[in-house]
Amino acid sequence: MLLPFAHSEAVRAAFPTLACGIVQVAGISADADASIVMRSHLDRALKRLSLQSEGDFPEIQAWRRAFSAMGLKPTQYRCASEALLRRLRKEGTLPALHPLVDLCNAVSVAFAIPIAVFDIEQVEGGLTVRPARGDERYDTFSGTIETPEPGEIIFVDEGGYAHARRWTNRQSAVSAVGHATTDVLIVAEALHRDAQADIWRLIATLSEAVRSVWPKASVEDRSVA
Repeated sequence: MLLPFAHSEAVRAAFPTLACGIVQVAGISADADASIVMRSHLDRALKRLSLQSEGDFPEIQAWRRAFSAMGLKPTQYRCASEALLRRLRKEGTLPALHPLVDLCNAVSVAFAIPIAVFDIEQVEGGLTVRPARGDERYDTFSGTIETPEPGEIIFVDEGGYAHARRWTNRQSAVSAVGHATTDVLIVAEALHRDAQADIWRLIATLSEAVRSVWPKASVEDRSVA
């Protein structure tokens, strides 16, 4: 059964170019080796970065415009793919966290599109991307609790937990993938001119990569209207 996921009408109206795809996976483990599958995606990103800075990519520029429209300074709050590309450009590699997260990060930089990964067991009901009311709870990785600003775009579940703040900027510790995670929801979102076509390619690429690393896992993917 797919975890319910949607964008609110307010988000869709404010960002009409939004394209989104999801991959739901059951049966992953933390002892898999994704390094070989990741390599081609990291190389693709590094080659592109050798030609121009991530800030010049149309995929990233679209997210910068969105962050500005949300009243955020785009060089202070970056979408997840820009932050990863920036780190890759400076360090030549990305940190190893968990094989699935590492794989998603590699695909994210290859496409310059932010990808979020949620542990389904830690999500109550479904997930909606919508403006915050201001009473939702956000748990940071440092152990503190924050309350999103009213109107801030968040990923929120039916229990009122914010699983990501400032849309594609920062995820919560609550649903972060860990050693015991088995079932996940992967969400990719894009806003640039060719967003829909690129999302389709990303989802197909990621699904194939997940199946190659976890051949016994159940993988379902779809676009989100």
